[in-house]
Amino acid sequence: MFSRKRCRYGSLKLQFLLLFLVLGFLLLMVTILNPPSQDLNKEGTSQLLKFSPREGDQLDFPETQEMLEAQEESQQYYPMEGLSPFISLREDELLVAIGSPTAKRNHSKARKGYRMVKQQSKRQEEKTDVKPVVNQEPQLISFPLQDAEEADGGEQLVMLGLETHGFNEALSERIPLRRELPEVRHPFCLQQDYEPSLPSASVIICFHDEAWSTLLRTVHSVMDTAPKAFLKEIILVDDLSQQGHLKSALSEYISKLDGVKLIRSNKRLGVIRGRLLGAARATGDVLVFMDSHCECHTGWLEPLLGRLATDRNRIVSPVIDVIDWKTFQYSHFVDVQRGVFDWKLDFHWEPLPEHEEKVRQSPISPIRSPVVPGGVVAMDRHYFQNIGAYDSDMTLWGAENLELSIRVWLCGGSVEILPCSRVGHVYRNHTPHTFPSEEAAVKNKIRIAETWLDSFKAIFYKHDTMAFLISKAEKPDCNERLQLQKRLGCRNFHWFISNIHPELYPSEYRPRFSGKLYNLGVGFCADYKSSWSAAEGPIELCPCSDNINQHFEYNSMSEIRFGSNLQFCFDVRHEKVVLQNCSQEAEVSQQQWDVKESGMIVHMLSGKCIEAMKSEAQQDLSLHVCNKNENQQWQFDHTHVLAER
Repeated sequence: MFSRKRCRYGSLKLQFLLLFLVLGFLLLMVTILNPPSQDLNKEGTSQLLKFSPREGDQLDFPETQEMLEAQEESQQYYPMEGLSPFISLREDELLVAIGSPTAKRNHSKARKGYRMVKQQSKRQEEKTDVKPVVNQEPQLISFPLQDAEEADGGEQLVMLGLETHGFNEALSERIPLRRELPEVRHPFCLQQDYEPSLPSASVIICFHDEAWSTLLRTVHSVMDTAPKAFLKEIILVDDLSQQGHLKSALSEYISKLDGVKLIRSNKRLGVIRGRLLGAARATGDVLVFMDSHCECHTGWLEPLLGRLATDRNRIVSPVIDVIDWKTFQYSHFVDVQRGVFDWKLDFHWEPLPEHEEKVRQSPISPIRSPVVPGGVVAMDRHYFQNIGAYDSDMTLWGAENLELSIRVWLCGGSVEILPCSRVGHVYRNHTPHTFPSEEAAVKNKIRIAETWLDSFKAIFYKHDTMAFLISKAEKPDCNERLQLQKRLGCRNFHWFISNIHPELYPSEYRPRFSGKLYNLGVGFCADYKSSWSAAEGPIELCPCSDNINQHFEYNSMSEIRFGSNLQFCFDVRHEKVVLQNCSQEAEVSQQQWDVKESGMIVHMLSGKCIEAMKSEAQQDLSLHVCNKNENQQWQFDHTHVLAER
């Protein structure tokens, strides 16, 4: 009995001992994880910040696991500016919001993790606050990075944000929002004086999920380089951005900037309609449309305003230099460039042709350009509205700069690039996934072809198979733009490629002979008396004149063309020469002719020759067996040598 009791007391002591050890262990863990508060003033650090959430602020704290996962390489960083503090921070620490991994799987319900990042000391900041270094040979402008972060981040930081924005966002955030670009303008530009009465400008910046750093660097760059006397306002158009940093934080930041307005759309508009929204709210004399990832040079605005002040019927653009998407180094064009496009309606830069260079009076003279880039373009506000603004039926983004440029040229205006105005632009490595698909841009090009290219649209469709297939399945309604074309009295596209961009002229359409078609036998010229814009009328003989009804062109496709845009061809009906719409058939057709050195014009399908028939009963062109008589001998005004391309 006694031994049993003693055993029971022994087991109780063991249990108490184990309980005491467990309590001691728990107390030790609490002490380690939660050290007693220290006197921060003695340690030389600032007092703790209090978190005071304001009305409208939304915070979503993730689980502990999400915070740990957020440290992987694919994390997305967002800057702290404008973000209310929600925990106590020391002065030498910086709050950075990090997109949690769940954001990749569910963009509509993205949650944010947070972590602490060391901020460099003030002494380090002073050392790195230096002006950009200009490298003469490659002409790249280097902006030194912070040594501590460069060593710490390494190559892993290079690609952060690349998928989302198409450029090195992490590096961009380590570059100051306000940096001075090097002077690269021609010395003559620095000697230019501008009138104090230049028109005012509204700078319109449309953005969708733009990175914080590039967006605000664009805004500050405009504010720092544009004279206040000429800068009426900056209008930011938020095209339904989903990124958290572009919500209340951006509103608060912008509210502290003088002359900057923020407009938010409640539906996705795209660049084209977003710019139209900004233009509708603008009050400046001149509209300057600018992408949301640009940096301006000192003196970029005055040349644009000065040029528009002398002629409102033009659109102008600065020289667009390159800010590298990976290194954010700046490089500038040395040679004069102009904007052009190919038959797929894709924009390109090319050196100024010799014939254009000859007409320029100085190195800083305006550059006549077939098209302007879409990144930065300026025009008189009223002219923009009168000329038809942007085509609002274009979808979201793509080719709007081509449509505007072609329309301005055809409808009586001009398009120029000004060498004394320079703006840097971040050209993305790729199009971010949030941008519209390639099909959307192709549909915009189809609208250009159907509205402005006339019969030359066949060449576009020949070069762009996707556009051809889409146009067959879904023809765009361009009636409104065609009515605008008629109301403005616009020229045809043949005039554009003949006078503005002759390099675009396809070799098969380039004339071998052109002008009046003179008959040696009767001494008269071929003439088309029917309506200039209608086909199926006969070709007649009339006294020669400089009338447009006597202008014909013989091209490398063996066609004799006529019309406002050369859309009509010589054809044959009942042995008479008539005009018909050009068929562009691949095989030998009724519309193909062989102009011989002897002057005879042979119909390739029948082998007969065109003969002038002049009598009281008839004065027309007919087909007869070739016999080399003078009535079968013809002569064009001009002979063209076809250059190899």
